[in-house]
Amino acid sequence: MTERDRKAGTDGGSAALLSVEGLTVGFRTAAGYADILHAVSFAVRPGTTTCVVGESGSGKSVSCQAVLGLLPANGRRTAGRILFEGRDLAAASEAELETIRGRGIGMVFQDPLGSLNPLHTVGTQLRETLRLHTALSEPQRQARALELLRLVGIPEPEQRLASYVHQFSGGMAQRVMIAMALACEPKLLIADEPTTALDVTIQAQILDLLNRLKAEFGMAILFVTHDLGVVAEMADDVVVMRHGRVVEAGPAARLLTAPQAPYTRELLAAMPRLDVAAPVYRKRAAS
Repeated sequence: MTERDRKAGTDGGSAALLSVEGLTVGFRTAAGYADILHAVSFAVRPGTTTCVVGESGSGKSVSCQAVLGLLPANGRRTAGRILFEGRDLAAASEAELETIRGRGIGMVFQDPLGSLNPLHTVGTQLRETLRLHTALSEPQRQARALELLRLVGIPEPEQRLASYVHQFSGGMAQRVMIAMALACEPKLLIADEPTTALDVTIQAQILDLLNRLKAEFGMAILFVTHDLGVVAEMADDVVVMRHGRVVEAGPAARLLTAPQAPYTRELLAAMPRLDVAAPVYRKRAAS
C-alpha cells in the first residue's frame, strides 16, 4: 500500500468512519472451521464511497455481513477488529449491534423481493423500522414513511404504503429497501450488489439515486459489486478482493489507471472496450 493510499485513509487510519482491521471469518464444516476471510483490512472515509470489487466467492458479501454481525449461524469471526466511529463492533453484544443497525449503519441487500416481508405492507415495514430506532409517534412514523417513499422516487406514495412487495417491480422494491435503510439517516450505508438483478436502465437510476442521497445526507457508502463500470462511476476508494483476501486497495483514480496487483490488471483487461474491435470467430471448416 502506497503512502498516498495511507493518507487517503484506505489503510484504516484515524480518518476512517469504518475501519476493518485483520478480519478473519471461518465457517463450520464437517472437518471443523475453515477460514473464508483471511486478515481482511479496509476502511471507509466519511462522506465517500468505497467499492469492494471481486469475482463471485471472493468474500465481498461475507465482509459486509461480518460488519453488522449478520453472519450465517455456521459462521464466526475468529480474528480482527471492526471499528465504527472508534467503537469495536466485533466486541459488541447483540443488543448493542441492534442499536447500530439501521440507526448508525443501514443495509441494502442484493435481493429486495426476497428481503422484504411478503406478509406485511411496505408501510408497515417502514413504520416498524422507525418504531425500533426512533421515538416518533405513530402519526409521525406514518408521515415519515410517506416522506421516505417520496425521497426515493416511488410514484403515488400514499397508495404504495398499503401495497405488498409482490406488487412492486424489482427496481421499485430496491427503492423501498433503500428507503428502509435511510429511515434513520445512518452515517454509513452498506449496499451489497443492489443492482445485480436489475436491467441496465434501472441500474443507472438506482446508482443516480444513491449518489444523490449520499450528497443530500452526507453519508458514506460501502458498495459491493463485481462490475468495474459501476466502480468507475461510484467509487472514491476501491478494495479488490480475491479468495477471501484483499489484493489491492487505494483511491479509485489511481487504482483504475495504474493498478499494482496482477489480479486487478486482469479484471480491468477483461472489461469490454469500445475502442478495440471484438474478435471474430468463424466455424472451422470440416476436414
